[in-house]
Amino acid sequence: MSATFAAIRKLIELRDLRISEHGYDELAEDGLTVTEVLGGITDAQVIEDYPDYPKGPSVLVLQFDQEGRPIHSVWGIPKGHTRPAVLVTAYRPDPARWNAAFTERRK
Repeated sequence: MSATFAAIRKLIELRDLRISEHGYDELAEDGLTVTEVLGGITDAQVIEDYPDYPKGPSVLVLQFDQEGRPIHSVWGIPKGHTRPAVLVTAYRPDPARWNAAFTERRK
């Protein structure tokens, strides 16, 4: 597991998190809830790790809802800080843009 995601999961466990405005917009657009995203974080798989992202370390993770449908979520920690975990966005991945497992972008 990436060090970034390990830190984010720990912050989520401690409920030291916030949802970005963009995150709320994207959740609503895809009919997702914060509860769904938080509920699947324990079993989430890191798809892309961005430890040196200019706004702070972040990760793209794949998780699944209770019906087994995929969700991608991007979590970060603000640059220069150790907290909180920030849900940047979450969405249903488009099968036309991702492989069948939703783990690699199609080229």
